[in-house]
Amino acid sequence: MKVTVLGSSGQVGAYLTEYLEKLGHVVTGLDIVNSPDQDLTIIPNQLLEAAIADSDYVFFLAFDVGGSRYLKKYQHTYQFINNNTRLMANVFGLLEKYKTPFVFASSQMSNMSYSPYGVLKNVGEMYTKALGGLIVKFWNVYGIERDMDKAHVITDFIRKGMETGVISMMTDGQEQREFLYAEDCCAALTTVMNNHADFTSNDNLHITNFEPMRIIDMAEIIMNCFHKAGRPDVTVYIGPDKDTVQQDRKNQADKYILNWWQPKVSIHDGIAKVFEEMYNEQNQN
Repeated sequence: MKVTVLGSSGQVGAYLTEYLEKLGHVVTGLDIVNSPDQDLTIIPNQLLEAAIADSDYVFFLAFDVGGSRYLKKYQHTYQFINNNTRLMANVFGLLEKYKTPFVFASSQMSNMSYSPYGVLKNVGEMYTKALGGLIVKFWNVYGIERDMDKAHVITDFIRKGMETGVISMMTDGQEQREFLYAEDCCAALTTVMNNHADFTSNDNLHITNFEPMRIIDMAEIIMNCFHKAGRPDVTVYIGPDKDTVQQDRKNQADKYILNWWQPKVSIHDGIAKVFEEMYNEQNQN
């Protein structure tokens, strides 16, 4: 198939592009990180239009987003809101024009109206339903990241341990999250594409490992990775505050997708994979 991945250099997009290519698909990746002319907020965008027009399937993963630190700093700004509204208007307009089958990557935060990020993802879901596309809801997908300004919690904690010897948490770590290794996420997305006709835009396709974990427990897993690697000096710093990004709100993941796909990588094994790659890369440099 000819597949377009929007946000192909992002945390999920980079993994997905490689995953699809290994399966033999012809992948067109677009991401502002690759080139300024791949900025999906530019209207019109000839590269974007050509890719969607020529595609058998589109993965709409692109969004101006990052981990909790990034959201806390930027999600209430004009630029954040403007980037994402322009991006969605542009992409959804072309998806409507060419009737290309697609899946939109939303978030489990889309029902959190106090979060601009959540509201914007909810708007994306409305576009998707109007066009008859499919919606997947990510919880916390993790893997190697290159842009540490947008790093999500696991890669951020590993980076902090490497640079400072202290895994410094923004909160007291009592909030619970669900985590999914990026390759498991790729398998889930590919399953959705391969079974597109089995789903509707009203289906709850939650992509997660369905195993809630406290942030403090996850930080301690990372600390133990350092200790096993010969860094017994690395410690965890527990922050004084409660979660302000999700306000400790908890959603219940819908297990409907498990009828088609099952996660395979445990949180311990997934963190170990990411840690080993980041740690080896640092030591080589």
